[in-house]
Amino acid sequence: MPTDCLSYKETNYFTPLIIDYLDQKESLKPFYNRFPLLDNFEAQIQEKQSFFTSAKRKVLVEVLQEQYKDLQISEAVKEHISLLEKDNTFTVTTGHQLNLFTGPLYFLYKIVSTINLAKDLQKKYPTSNFVPIYWMATEDHDFAEINYFNLNGKKFKWNSTQSTVEKDAVGNLNTSGLDEVLTLFSAEIGGGRNADFLKELFSKAYIEHDNLTDATRFLANELFKEYGLVILDADDKHLKREFLPYLEKEIFEKVSENSTTPAANKLKELGYTVQVNPREINLFYLNDGLRERIIEQEGRYFVNETEISWSEEELRSELKEHPNRFSPNVMTRPLYQEVILPNLCYIGGGGELAYWFELKDLFEAVDVPFPILLLRNSALIESAKQNEKRSKLNISQQELFLKQYELINRKVRKISNIDIDFSQQKEHLVKQFQEMYALAEKTDKSFLGAVKAQEVKQLKGLDHLEQRLLKAQKRKLSDEVSRITSLQNELFPNKSLQERQTNFSEMYLEYGEALIPRLMENLNPLEQHFKILTFGEK
Repeated sequence: MPTDCLSYKETNYFTPLIIDYLDQKESLKPFYNRFPLLDNFEAQIQEKQSFFTSAKRKVLVEVLQEQYKDLQISEAVKEHISLLEKDNTFTVTTGHQLNLFTGPLYFLYKIVSTINLAKDLQKKYPTSNFVPIYWMATEDHDFAEINYFNLNGKKFKWNSTQSTVEKDAVGNLNTSGLDEVLTLFSAEIGGGRNADFLKELFSKAYIEHDNLTDATRFLANELFKEYGLVILDADDKHLKREFLPYLEKEIFEKVSENSTTPAANKLKELGYTVQVNPREINLFYLNDGLRERIIEQEGRYFVNETEISWSEEELRSELKEHPNRFSPNVMTRPLYQEVILPNLCYIGGGGELAYWFELKDLFEAVDVPFPILLLRNSALIESAKQNEKRSKLNISQQELFLKQYELINRKVRKISNIDIDFSQQKEHLVKQFQEMYALAEKTDKSFLGAVKAQEVKQLKGLDHLEQRLLKAQKRKLSDEVSRITSLQNELFPNKSLQERQTNFSEMYLEYGEALIPRLMENLNPLEQHFKILTFGEK
C-alpha cells in the first residue's frame, strides 16, 4: 500500500508549541522529562519501576479482572492483564472520551499508536513486558462533545432525554434512545457484509449494554482485542483509594495551582497559547447523578451550585470513607493515571500534550515520575481513485493541505494561459514610490503622507484588478476548479482534517476488516510525520 508523508509543519494544522516540541526546541525542554526516542525508555523504566509497588499492581489487576468479567476476551488481553502483576511489566497509555461509535477517526489512530509503541518497546527491551492501555474518560461530563458521529457528511446524534445528562459523568448515562440512532445509521449504510458488521457492532455495543461505560468497553474490545488492548475505567473506589494522599494534597495544599501556575506563565512568556488554567481545587464531587466543582470559601468546603458543604475535618472523613466520590479534572487526571498505572508514556493529540506541558512541576512536587509524551499518529486516508484524480489535476500532496482559496488560486495561475500574477508590477510600483519618498524628503516632508496614501491606493488598485482577473479566469476554468474543490472537500470534510471529522465506519464500509490491520502496518508512533495512506480496493 503506497504511503507518503509530510512534516507536521507542512500541513499547517498544528500549533507552534507542537512543532517546537517535535523539533526539540531548547526553550521547551524544562516542560517535559524525556523526549520519545526508544533509547530514552531505559531510564523511564528504571524510574517507574522504583516508584510502582507490588501492592499497586495487585489492586490494578483485581480491578481489571472485575471490569472484564462479563466480556469475551482474547488470550492476548487475558495475558496482558495477568502480566501487570509482574514488576517488570509497564504500560503505554492513551485516553479518550466515550464518543458515540468512537467519534472521529483519530480514535483509531490513538489506539494503533499505543499498541504499536508497546510492540516497539517489547522488541527493544525483551526482558520487560509492555501493555497498551486505553483509559476511558468515563468521568467527563461534556455530553455535547460525545453524543454524535459524522458519516457521509451527515451528523448522527443521540438526543438523550435523561435528566442527569448535563451534570453526571457520561459513563453513568444509560443507553436509552440509541435505538433511534441505530435505525438512522442502518438506513444510511444499507446492506452488504461490511454494513452488516457495523450494524451488529453498534447494536451489541449500545442496545445490549445498559450504560455508556460498558458499551464503549465492549466496542473498543471488539475492535482491538486481538492486539491485546487493555481498557480501563478508572472511576473505581479501589483505584481512587490509591489516589487518596494526592486528593488530600490537592484539596488542602492546593498543590496543582501552586505548581502549575508558574509553568503556565512561562509558556505564555514564550509566546505559546496555554491550554488550561488551574483552579484553586482541581477536583469534582461525583455522586447521585452530579459532578460539580469543589470550592473553598473562608475555611469551609462546598460543592458548587449545591447545598453540600463540609468543614476540613468533615471533608477529610468524607475522603477516607468515599474516595470514589472525588473526580479529577483535566489538571489532576494525568497525575491520577500515573499513580495507578505502571506507565511509561502517554500518547495524545496536540491539545492534550499542550496541557501536559504545564504539569511537570506538579509531578515533581508530589514525587511521581513524569511520563514520556508522544504525539499520536495523524493520517489522511485516500482511495486509489482519489489519488489518481489528484495526479491528473497535478496537485501535490502538500498542496492538498492549503486553504481552499489558496489552492484554487495557485492552480488557476498554473493552468491559465494568462499570467495573472502582478508581483513584478507591485515591486516596480514600490520602487517608483521609493524615488518619490526620496524626492519628498529633499523638498517638503509634509508631502510624505500624500505619497504614502497614493502608494497604498495604487497597490490596492493592482490587488483589485488581479483578483477580478483571477475571478474571470476561474469562471473560464470552472470545470477544473470544480474538480479541485470536489476532491479537497472529499478529503477535508468541513474544511478540516479528515481524522477530526469522519467516523471510522465510513472507512470500514469501503475497506472492511482490512482497515485496522492496514493502520497497524503503516502507522509508526515514533515516526513523527503526517502520513498520507493510499488504500487500494478492499
